[in-house]
Formats: sequence, structure tokens, C-alpha cells
Amino acid sequence: MNKLRGLAFIGLLITVASLCCLMAVSGTVANSGPQNTLVPEAELRHFAELDPIDTHTHVFRNDPEFPAMLKRLRLHVLDICVFSDKDSEFTQLQAEIDSAMAVAHAGGGGVSWCTTFDPFKFRSADFAQETTRQLDRDFRNGAVAVKIWKNIGMELQTPDGKFVMPDDPVFAPIYRTIAAHNRTLIAHLAEPDSCWQPLGKDNVDDDYYREHPEWYMYDKPDHPSKAKILLARDHLLAENPKMRVVGAHLGSMEVDLDGLAQRFDRYPNFAVDTAARVVYLAIQPRDKVRAFLIKYEDRILYGTDLGYRPKGDSDNLQDWESTYLRDWKFFSGNDVVDFDGRKAQGLQLPDAVLRKLFHDNAVHWIPAIEK
Repeated sequence: MNKLRGLAFIGLLITVASLCCLMAVSGTVANSGPQNTLVPEAELRHFAELDPIDTHTHVFRNDPEFPAMLKRLRLHVLDICVFSDKDSEFTQLQAEIDSAMAVAHAGGGGVSWCTTFDPFKFRSADFAQETTRQLDRDFRNGAVAVKIWKNIGMELQTPDGKFVMPDDPVFAPIYRTIAAHNRTLIAHLAEPDSCWQPLGKDNVDDDYYREHPEWYMYDKPDHPSKAKILLARDHLLAENPKMRVVGAHLGSMEVDLDGLAQRFDRYPNFAVDTAARVVYLAIQPRDKVRAFLIKYEDRILYGTDLGYRPKGDSDNLQDWESTYLRDWKFFSGNDVVDFDGRKAQGLQLPDAVLRKLFHDNAVHWIPAIEK
């Protein structure tokens, strides 16, 4: 009888030990938020202490887990609308705007939103009037910025086949409206150099262009060159000196830091975000990248391009937290960081630069983002 009790007691100890191991492996901590969170809260503690702002996200899924994550990380995000004629989820612009507003209202103060407009209506006689009327309404409803996308310069065409550039006079009244409202233009113009290069294992964006061949320009010699699109972007900056412009994705100059530095020196109204381009910083010479980020510490905003949507191409919240942890380690630490097989030593940026990158620059360049 005593032997049986002893065996039972040993079995109980094994069961308890197994449960403890399971909890440790899952990374769950009592009262730490959604159960699917894999990144231990302590690892992002210093990140959260900066009250970080992710200035480039696409959130159109409204559920309680998302604001819970924002609260846990003391994170604020900018939810960006992008109008595309290829978006099966939002075929109407207003439906996307309504969804972004709903996410912002449910975000517990952790979400701002960025509107956009339909550039495909540019031939309409009342295009500028209707667009500015829409933007006036969106600004009243809380929009802190306006997005233009790569379809301007890479897809939009006149009836005679001429590609419409971002500095086309048809957009001038829209830019004046943005500046008059003290809002910011977020401009995703052109693409990485990889868009004009052969695909393969050496192409950082190989997977993306295989999934989205419509944006792959290497086999489309009849489309504008990257240099032509960026020249039009630069002309836009020169023509609108009172309008703040944030070039999404490192301004599509992800491997040309010298050229980007020249733009910063030439155009005081120009900054860039890091959305979906941190890997490009990681694969360049560490000392050069570090010196660039320190010298232009006031001109770079942190962003990710993460998505959270009801369906389609969307990341889950585990991906969000893993991305924040990886990027934080790269910018703040000195250890080797893995970017999907590409390894890079952390930049160990000074604390003052980290604060600007993850918070202060967002408030400066998109001032309405923090009320």
C-alpha cells in the first residue's frame, strides 16, 4: 500500500513538472496579454520604455487582441490606407477608410490613421476639387497624414500611354491642401533596386516579386526607370517646400545611403521611414550604416509595414512582436541578429538616437500623431 502511494506521489510530481515545462516553452506569463504571445515581455521592456511609434502599418482587423498588444508594449501605430485597383478586399476607397477609422476608434489611443485618395480618377474634370473635399473631411475625422503609392509612376497612365508621375500638375492642389492642414505626405514611390534586377537567391525581394509579378520591372522595359520616378519625387519636394514628406521604405533608396544623404541635405522637408527595409540596412557595411543613422538622426522614422487584416496577406501578432524584438536588437544591441538567414551585427546606436528613431521623429514629422 505504501509503495502504491509512493508511486502515485512520484507521478504527481512528474505531471506538475511537465506542466511547468510546457508553460516555459510557450513563453506565457500570467496577465501578460494574449495567449498567442511568444515574445517574453521582459525582452521588449527597453523598447516599450521609449513609448515607441511604428509609423507604417496596415491594420484593418478589429479585435481586442490588437489593442491589448499595443497597451502591453506601450506602442502607438500609424494605420495607413493604400488604394489599389488590385485590392480584392477593398474595392471601394471609402470602405478602407471606414475600416481604418474603426480600428483607430477601438485602439484605446494607440492607433492613428493615414488616409489616401483614388489617383485613377485623375482625368475627371473635378478630380482636384473632389479629392480636396474628401481630404478635408478625412482630416476632420482624425487623419494625420496622406499616402501616395507606387501606382503613381509605375502603373497610372494617360490614354496615350504616358505614365503619370508624382510631380504631375494634376496633384498640385492636393499637395497644397495637405500643407495647408499641416499634415504629412507619406510617399511610397518606386521600389527597391531588386525590382529592376534578376530574381534568384541573391535578390533580397525574390519571394515578393514572384508573388507580385505585376510590380516586377526587370521584364518591363517599357515602364519608367527607377531614376525617372525618383527624379519626379525630388521635383515634388522642391515644388512643395512647406509640405512635410516622409519617403516610405527608406525613400526607395535603400542601398544608396550617399544619395539619400544628398537628398536630406538638399530638401529639409524630406524624411524617410524604415518600413520593410531594415534588412537592407543589415546587409550593408555596419560602420557606414551606423554613421549615417547618427548623422541624420532627425530624418529617419521607425516603421515596419506589418499588416493585420481579416483575410489575405496578413501577419499575426506573434510576427509583430518578433519583428519588434529583432529590429530593436539590431538598432540597440551589439549581438548578431538574424534576418531570415542574413546575419548582421547590431548597430548599438546611442540612446538619444534610439529615442528619436523610435519616438521623437514620428512626433516631429507627423505632429498630429500624438495628441
